[in-house]
Amino acid sequence: MYRLIRTIHTGARGFRTVTGISRHRFSHWTTETGGFILENGGQTTSEDTRWYANGYAIAGQRTFDAMKRREFLGLVGLAAAGVHSGAVGSPQSLVKQVGGEVPSKPVKMHLGSQQGARTDASWLQYFKRNGVNHICGHPGPPGLFGWWRYWTVSQLEQTRDLCEQHGIHLDMVGLPFLGSTNIDHEKRGAIMLGESPERDRDIEDVQRMIRAFAQVGIPAFKYNLTLLGFMRTGWTPGRGGSRYNTWRLADTDPNAPLTRAGHVSADMMWERITYFLDRVIPVCNEYKIRAACHPHDPPVPPQGFRGIHRVLGTVDGLKKFVSIRESPYHGLNLCLGTVAEMLEDPGREIFDVIRYFGERRKIFNIHFRNIRGKRNDFMEVYPDEGDMDMPKIIRALYDLDYEYMVMPDSAPPSPDDPHTYQGFAYCFGYIKSLIQSLGS
Repeated sequence: MYRLIRTIHTGARGFRTVTGISRHRFSHWTTETGGFILENGGQTTSEDTRWYANGYAIAGQRTFDAMKRREFLGLVGLAAAGVHSGAVGSPQSLVKQVGGEVPSKPVKMHLGSQQGARTDASWLQYFKRNGVNHICGHPGPPGLFGWWRYWTVSQLEQTRDLCEQHGIHLDMVGLPFLGSTNIDHEKRGAIMLGESPERDRDIEDVQRMIRAFAQVGIPAFKYNLTLLGFMRTGWTPGRGGSRYNTWRLADTDPNAPLTRAGHVSADMMWERITYFLDRVIPVCNEYKIRAACHPHDPPVPPQGFRGIHRVLGTVDGLKKFVSIRESPYHGLNLCLGTVAEMLEDPGREIFDVIRYFGERRKIFNIHFRNIRGKRNDFMEVYPDEGDMDMPKIIRALYDLDYEYMVMPDSAPPSPDDPHTYQGFAYCFGYIKSLIQSLGS
């Protein structure tokens, strides 16, 4: 229980305090009466000032009798002027100033996965065994990525129903194209090649799928906008016989041939990305479907690599990306490993990145991967042994009220685990334990 404080002005001596016991939840501040509207239907008044934190109307363990009038009025002003909206300070800090207890808030994020070329019963059973109850699914026959033109309502319904039969939520789907594939191997590359009218046909298929997602009740999809795809230079020996996927720019061939895209400048990349967003995000807005784009992995030098500039391979590039066609349904599939690859000091800099996009509600999915190293020289490792403090990252996401999936996107293979089932199971348990530690 928390102490409910009612303050009454008593003249020069300050404020007399009347205390009681309550645990009301408030819903919002009203300017008409200067008080809070409570979820139980009651309402406070300007005389009946209640301090709050994390949605609870509470007050501290000491009274305001000894407080200076100016100090008290300053705190009241902060609360009324925008603490609830996050504009100044935080409810927790105000409660601490008056000696109060801050109750824990609900944990909104949950463990997820995107494994499997196709979402079928065997994958869903694997997820359930490992405590995964939310996934990014993949409808359609396996092995047809890039060939299937678009997911139909029937395919999506079948995938959703199969998930529900196994007690799993289908929170997101991957598209049948726009993956992390090098353009030389991409079956449908018109959008990123800037080829019309083919790209208009492909965009129409994305629009068609967005309408289908809304009809079936799938709230989000993930995609990539890349030409070079996913790149690594080799493997580094890891613990227990595992191998760590590694990228060292110094080991690449500076004279590597161009892709079929040829030379693509930053301006050309931004034109193609904007062309896509201008036509897709308005449909997301109409149907309230979140679009989560993965950053470019790995980043390359500013002058480009194999003739291509990777504009989504820097934090500034990602900031520009989310500002194009600004929308609550336009954001990121934020791969922590990929963002760390962009940084010179990932362990320190990652928190500013999470805070920037988290405060703007631009994070729609989290790939919870750690690395050892920095920009242009790194290896992918288990989450507990990299340069980023993953428990601290989970806490940062919690503080930002992040409410979607946290998932491993890869795991180190080993001779005993070539398909990384063990590695992913380890990552599932690691992530779930961190999430369960929140609010305690």
